Amino acid sequence: MSLTSPLHDRHVALGAKLADFGGWQMPIEYPGGGVLREHAAVRERVGIFDVSHLGNARVSGPGAADFVNACFTNDLGKIAPGQAQYTMCCDEESGGVVDDLIQYLISDDDVFLIPNAANTAEVVRRLQAQVPQGVEVVDDHRDWGIIAVQGPRSAQVVQALGLPTDLEYMSFERVDRDGVPVIVCRTGYTGEKGYELVVPADAAPGVWDELVAAMAPYDGLPCGLGARDTLRTEMGYALHGNELSMDITPNMAKAGWAVGWDKPEFWGKDVLTAQRAEKSCRLSTGLLVTGRGIPRKDCRVLDAQGQEIGVVTSGTMSPTLRQGIGLALLDRGNPPGTAVTIDVRGRQLEAEVTRPPFVQTDVSG
Repeated sequence: MSLTSPLHDRHVALGAKLADFGGWQMPIEYPGGGVLREHAAVRERVGIFDVSHLGNARVSGPGAADFVNACFTNDLGKIAPGQAQYTMCCDEESGGVVDDLIQYLISDDDVFLIPNAANTAEVVRRLQAQVPQGVEVVDDHRDWGIIAVQGPRSAQVVQALGLPTDLEYMSFERVDRDGVPVIVCRTGYTGEKGYELVVPADAAPGVWDELVAAMAPYDGLPCGLGARDTLRTEMGYALHGNELSMDITPNMAKAGWAVGWDKPEFWGKDVLTAQRAEKSCRLSTGLLVTGRGIPRKDCRVLDAQGQEIGVVTSGTMSPTLRQGIGLALLDRGNPPGTAVTIDVRGRQLEAEVTRPPFVQTDVSG
């Protein structure tokens, strides 16, 4: 039985196409144009997404930030309270990625985590297994709703609710809105300027309704996870289970920028450091289809001689480019511009290795 978001009734009322996502029944698209129309709304104007399936966990107590920093890859010491940071929870033995998540530094004694839906329980389990005395790790997955407001007009929409918008990218502010605690985060997964609003689950429907009304003057749209996926793929953003997994390390995903290599410790440091020095693993890159067709996950990538050199991890039709695009793990020695073939169920698609993003945006604007 799939879990449902606190906004489930709103999606049903709008006629959304629903599907299981990470164990949650979530909207994939809405009537009236579907993914293409929703994608365009975010790139050109504004859209809102229910992302309440994303996890929530709290690590609190004396030294909470130091504990988290000794577990996850990125270096919390590089940010200050009120800032957020992308990081990864890796397996100690293999270096594979258990999950990628955002960590919000509230104080040295309080860290708020947003993992992916299907991985929240495992991340919490691993933290609880090593938590020092005096520090508490709590899974708050069902207590909060999360609504993403994304697109060039996102600031105007959030401002209409009386919420702060003058935030630096990857920062957040906690506010009290008529007695309701709201965390306004300058984050997102679309490549456009945007915000994510973390609100108590019982307050989420009211906030959703206000956002729908506030974005109406800009022709904004409720958007499903289908558009969220095409938007993130155009940016080359990794999706856990595709570009990151227990078999795909941060090095392979070219996510070394989110690893505090100089930190004394984090889970998987030894194996990841050795892999980084060896420089032999496959690397994630982009594929731009030069003809007609769409690459699909797990399709083989072949070189000019027909030899397999990699595998597609994500593929879609780019609504912006009107062209097939994909992300793939490829053998080293295939720089941008290299011609390759993608084997899609026996059909050969010609493509070119490229460096994401496929579409230029201004996420920090």
